[in-house]
Amino acid sequence: MFFILFLKGILIGIIASVPLGPIGVLCVQRTLNKGRVSGFLSGLGAATADTFFAVVAVLGLTYIINFVQEQQFYIRIAGVIFLIFIGVRIFYTNPGIQMRKQRFKKNRLIEDFLSVFIITLTNPLAIFLFIAAFASLGLVSDGSSYFSPVLLVSGVLIGAAFYWFLLSSIVNSFRSSFRLRRLWWINKIAGVVIFFSGIITFIILFFT
Repeated sequence: MFFILFLKGILIGIIASVPLGPIGVLCVQRTLNKGRVSGFLSGLGAATADTFFAVVAVLGLTYIINFVQEQQFYIRIAGVIFLIFIGVRIFYTNPGIQMRKQRFKKNRLIEDFLSVFIITLTNPLAIFLFIAAFASLGLVSDGSSYFSPVLLVSGVLIGAAFYWFLLSSIVNSFRSSFRLRRLWWINKIAGVVIFFSGIITFIILFFT
């Protein structure tokens, strides 16, 4: 029973991570520009934020859920601003400089992790997606056991981390075939995609 619960957590973690979106684009861009470790740690930032949402959902932490419901507009606005900033920054990034930083061990990997963690955390609607997923599988905690939620949430983290490790590894396998000119274009395209993801989210927030 516990093993099945753990597997369900892994499956939910993978499913929650699969939609590419701006986070996926960002992780692919960083993998191609800075290497697999940067791409994986960026994805791990998203996995960690998703795990936090899973903890809130599975434990039914009402005060956090209520706060999110009351403040979600402002939380998402903060996320939109940060997303637009990241998009502009990527657009103007020089892949040659990033490669030189990597060569001389000057990558700030903690920034890669934290930036994606913050972006993911500013999408509080994910909490409700986890609540729906857990409820549909009958996995929401009733407070009678502490081990089951820990096992379930651990599965979510491992599943999400596995997905980002797999994605960054696959993208990294093609990295050697990309020359600076192609990486330059990838940065431009990724920056535009992420920037307009933020703009579209902004429009949806204010006009729907």
